[in-house]
Amino acid sequence: MIKDEKQTKEFGLRLADRLVPGSIVALIGNLGTGKTALTKYIAEGLGIKETITSPTFTIVQEYYDGRLPLYHFDVYRINDVEEMFELGYEEYFFGKGVCIVEWADLISEIIPEDAIVINISYGENEGERIYEITGLEAGL
Repeated sequence: MIKDEKQTKEFGLRLADRLVPGSIVALIGNLGTGKTALTKYIAEGLGIKETITSPTFTIVQEYYDGRLPLYHFDVYRINDVEEMFELGYEEYFFGKGVCIVEWADLISEIIPEDAIVINISYGENEGERIYEITGLEAGL
């Protein structure tokens, strides 16, 4: 359980250390659960200095100033998975960078089986989040 923003940051930084070219982090959770906040800390852990914002209207933002390129997807406005093919998602997913996909459940059929999937839900207390993680061995 993540109790606050500080623990979100610690988790994001630790996760970033384990990411390699071709890593895909699929984030699933309701509005306001902290998908973009977690993305911001993963980016920080990758050494990215640019401000991370949700790419809701552009679908993907690209960042190149870290140890690995980061491709930040927000697929909330995708109406059909075919739109991902039009974007050339495969070049991102199977390239030399790290992909973080917010609202990944909307395009689950193209998320690779070896992706790190993080389901984020609200905890009982203010600011608490519950992370259910698959595709990543324990120890984070």
